[in-house]
Amino acid sequence: MIATVDRFSRPLRDLRISVTDRCNLRCRYCMPREAFGNDAVFLARKELLSFEEIARVARVFASLGVEKIRLTGGEPLLRREIEVLVAMIAAIDGISEVALTTNGTLLAGKARALRDAGLRRVTVSLDALDEEVFRSMSDTRIPLARVLAGIDAALEAGLSPVKINMVVRRGINDHCVLAMAERFRGRPEVLRFIEYMDVGTTNGWRLEQVVSAGELRDAIGERWPLEPIVPDRLGDVATRYRYRDGAGEIGFIHSVSAPFCASCTRARLSAEGRLHTCLFATRGHDLRAFVRGGATDAQLSREIALIWAARSDRYSADRAEETAGRVCAEKKIEMSYIGG
Repeated sequence: MIATVDRFSRPLRDLRISVTDRCNLRCRYCMPREAFGNDAVFLARKELLSFEEIARVARVFASLGVEKIRLTGGEPLLRREIEVLVAMIAAIDGISEVALTTNGTLLAGKARALRDAGLRRVTVSLDALDEEVFRSMSDTRIPLARVLAGIDAALEAGLSPVKINMVVRRGINDHCVLAMAERFRGRPEVLRFIEYMDVGTTNGWRLEQVVSAGELRDAIGERWPLEPIVPDRLGDVATRYRYRDGAGEIGFIHSVSAPFCASCTRARLSAEGRLHTCLFATRGHDLRAFVRGGATDAQLSREIALIWAARSDRYSADRAEETAGRVCAEKKIEMSYIGG
């Protein structure tokens, strides 16, 4: 068997699968309306991998050591009958967990079916509890209450713990941080704060808008003292803390201020079947051509293993080491195509 470690000895353990490049929100740090407006061109249905094709690729990844699969988008719940795909992946030998990341707007109507199909965890993106800030950041008329209802439905369905991801931008929603922490303290959800990242090339990223994880931790810890939690496994992206008063857990994802490239075990499969070995990738590898071109599972496995073995990505670490605020000269893949 070809070893599935890359040039820095990082194993292949996690796969994120984007099932659609479409979304019903236009969050400014991901799919700004200026770039994804009414004239935006999205993938045609025939260009998307079918559920059967996705499940086949997932089985091959499992044979190479992948244990966890997360479904992303765009907004994955826009893909019709997504619970069918969840069931197909959950049945694959070697896959210990199937999770999903969503904006939560359609989750209330899908949570029970997803859980019954084999989904174990869900992460909901939520950047503010203030209606005006929420609508401004997501550039939507969809009410905040719909997302909150989705979170409640996920908990009722047994998708626990539900993780809540808040992207923090200085001058935009950083004043909402303590309110978010207060809302989810003492509840079963796990709130995580994400540093604003330079993913893609359309979100207008600027270093001065990044609120570091350290700054966030200090602000929250001053109000409610925190203590660190030992990581569960290699590849965990969040630095975890617990409230000393027993009110639960909180996390910080610090790709900008303290990159975790050295422990990254994630591969990403785009909706049209391109394999990306980094969130900040500038290009991908066409697996759809193999899948639809008659390749055997053994040939597909060898191709994936060779791609991973050649992997040398460490974009965030390079950014931090070279010049703070460096922007990649090459056009990076948009987050909406390969998931967060």
